[in-house]
Amino acid sequence: MQRLFRAKIFILWLVAVVLSIQIAYGAGANEACNLQQAKLKPSISELKALIDTDPVVRMYFTQMIDQVPGYYKQKPNITLTGVDQMLCLINAAMDSAPVYEDNDLAGFPINSIVNWTMGVPAGFAVYRNDKVNAVFRKILDEYGSYLNSPASRSVFNDSPDGWKSKAAIAKLGMDQYQYDPNDTYWGFKSWNDFFIRKLKPGMRPIAEPDNNKVIVSAADSGVYKIQSNVKKQDWFWLKSQPYSLNDMLDNDQAMVDKFVDGDIYQAFLSATKYHRWHSPVSGTIKKAYIKQGSYYSAAESWGMDPASPNDSQGYIAHVATRAIIYIEADDPKIGLMVMMPIGMAEVSSCVLLDNIKAGYKVKKGEELGYFQYGGSTHCLIFRPGVIKEFNVQVGQDVKMGQAIAVAN
Repeated sequence: MQRLFRAKIFILWLVAVVLSIQIAYGAGANEACNLQQAKLKPSISELKALIDTDPVVRMYFTQMIDQVPGYYKQKPNITLTGVDQMLCLINAAMDSAPVYEDNDLAGFPINSIVNWTMGVPAGFAVYRNDKVNAVFRKILDEYGSYLNSPASRSVFNDSPDGWKSKAAIAKLGMDQYQYDPNDTYWGFKSWNDFFIRKLKPGMRPIAEPDNNKVIVSAADSGVYKIQSNVKKQDWFWLKSQPYSLNDMLDNDQAMVDKFVDGDIYQAFLSATKYHRWHSPVSGTIKKAYIKQGSYYSAAESWGMDPASPNDSQGYIAHVATRAIIYIEADDPKIGLMVMMPIGMAEVSSCVLLDNIKAGYKVKKGEELGYFQYGGSTHCLIFRPGVIKEFNVQVGQDVKMGQAIAVAN
C-alpha cells in the first residue's frame, strides 16, 4: 500500500515536472511551424543562408534563443524554441496583415516573435550586426510589399481581432478619419493605405498658426522625454539614455555644432495613432533625407522589455532607421531646428513627401511625411537658447498641431 502511494506521488511529481518543462520551453503555447515544409520568402531564405554560413551570426542567433529566461512567457510575445522555428514563424507572419489586439504590440507581428531575444546579451549583439540588419531590411521591404497589396485587407472584418470590430473602431477613433464606412474595406486599397489614413478637415487645428513663436506637436503622440543641455557626444546606451548629437545627426559636424547645449523633445506614436507627421514650425527645408540603421536593436541597460523597444526610445534615436529633416524657421530666434521621425521594429519605413526637399517653404502644421505600419517615435531638436518653456510634460498625450513649446 505504501509502495503504491509512493508510486502515485512519484507519478504526480513526474507529471508536474513535465508540465513545468512544457511551460518553460513553450510546448503547446506557441504556434507549430515546420521550416522544412514551408515555402520560404526570398528574404527569409537569405537570412537562413546567412545564419548557416556565418559562424558568428549562427552563434548569436542560437545563443539569444537559449538566453531568454524561462519565466518570460507573457503573451502576445512568442516563446522561441529554436532558430528554425523563429525563421518559420517570421516567414508565416509575412503572409498576413497585423490583426487588432489591445496591447502594446498591436501592429508588430514580427516584433512579437523576436521580442524576448532583443533583451539578452546575444540578441543585443546580433541586432547590431550590419549583415543581419541588411537582411532584415529586405525582410521588411518584402513584408511591406504585401502590406501594400489588396490581399492585406483581409483583416478588415468585425471579428474580435478585426479592425472593423467595435473595440478597434473605438480605439482608433475612426470618426476622426476619412474613410467609407459603407465599403467592405472602408475604401482603403491596402493595409498600409489604412495605416496612413488621413484626418478629416479641421480635426487637428494648428495652435496659433500665425504666431511663429509657438511650436506645435508634429504628431499624435505621448511625450517620452524632454532634455536640455544636450551634449555633442554622450553615452546614449546607458539606462538614462542621454542624447548624443553626433550619433543622432549622422556625424554631420557642420550641423551638429549648432545644436550642442540645446534641447530635445521626444514623443512616441503607438500603432493605433495617426501616423503622418507635420512641421512643428513655419520655415524653409534646408536638408531632408533617410538615414538607414538598425531595426530590432534595444538598449542593454533596460534588459527584458515586454514591448521592446519602447523602453529604448532614447537609444534607438541614435541607431535606428530615421528621417532627418532640417528646417530654418521663419522666427529668427528659433532658426535652424530638426524634425526627426524614427522607425521602431517593423516601422522601418520613414517616407518623405516628394516636395520635402531643400528650398521648399513649409507652413506650421503642413505634412512632411509618414510612417508605414506599427508604432514609432520622433524627436525635435533645438539650438541652445531657443526654448523659453515647454508647456507639456513627460507622459502627457498630445495631438498633432497642439502647442508644446514657446520660443524666446
